[in-house]
Amino acid sequence: MESTIKRVAVFTSGGDAPGMNAALRAVVRTAAYRQIEVIGIEGGYKGMIEGLFRKLEVRDVGNIIQRGGTFLRTARSMEFMTAEGRNKAFKALKKAKIQACIALGGNGTFTGAEIFHKEHKIPMIGVPCTIDNDLYGTDKTIGFDTAVNTAVEAVDKIRDTAESHSRLFFIEVMGRHSGSIALHTAIASGAGSVILPEKETSIDELVSSLKKIAKRKKLVSLVIVAEGNPLGSADEIAKKVKSQLDVFDVRVTVIGHLQRGGSPSGFDRVLASRLGSSAIAALLEGHEDIMVGINNQQIKYTPLTYAIKNQKDLDLRLIKLAKMLAI
Repeated sequence: MESTIKRVAVFTSGGDAPGMNAALRAVVRTAAYRQIEVIGIEGGYKGMIEGLFRKLEVRDVGNIIQRGGTFLRTARSMEFMTAEGRNKAFKALKKAKIQACIALGGNGTFTGAEIFHKEHKIPMIGVPCTIDNDLYGTDKTIGFDTAVNTAVEAVDKIRDTAESHSRLFFIEVMGRHSGSIALHTAIASGAGSVILPEKETSIDELVSSLKKIAKRKKLVSLVIVAEGNPLGSADEIAKKVKSQLDVFDVRVTVIGHLQRGGSPSGFDRVLASRLGSSAIAALLEGHEDIMVGINNQQIKYTPLTYAIKNQKDLDLRLIKLAKMLAI
């Protein structure tokens, strides 16, 4: 059945991702086209509890498609993790006559949305915005492409100084539970090794690989390290390697939050536009508890509980490719 929803709230929650503003723009303008009123919630679930609501018109989302971050701001709310906090949020939504919510974020955001829907029956539609690309049900998440491009640009610059001094660089990128950024950055930057959360690698294996590189007298060697790997931080790994291998001048760089910011790539802007618009379409089709994603270039709806609980595996073909091209 087609929904009769006429007043929708939209918010961003958790870590920011390039393309969130593009998705917000798509939500507001698609809603306006369908004659649906949109209320922006400032500061994520915290703002929902506090009733920080404002009406968003078409012109309010002009000139934001190219901006990183989120103009609605984001926050993590410990209060929303409690039943009392969620009850406050529900009362605030009802007082504002909001009939449904569109949540832009990642795993934590969707976990909150799923629980909130079960408790209070407010329709919740998730739009996957996270640089980690770790949500089941979508080939790509909004922000991932931009984060990889940012990391690759940084690694390219590090390569210049590494070659000038014949150094071994350990470069740490984001990814507490997912190695997607690390793997794609390693392939795109021509790195010699990559250390991932999903694949066990010992220090001995890494040292053996680096010894082979040293024998080939390569001018530079780059090791991309995902922050959530089991061996530790890039600094810890570098110290362990240096204690066993003294043929390299070792340096460490942590790219950090640079990967979260910046103008979204063209790919992320298009992806965000498609998914933001599809969130409104999903509500009008009567969906209440799903994430909109993209699979083989087609829009796909995945129940929030599946998107949260199912593991999104790395492409083993890419792992093999990274190893093969690093010889």
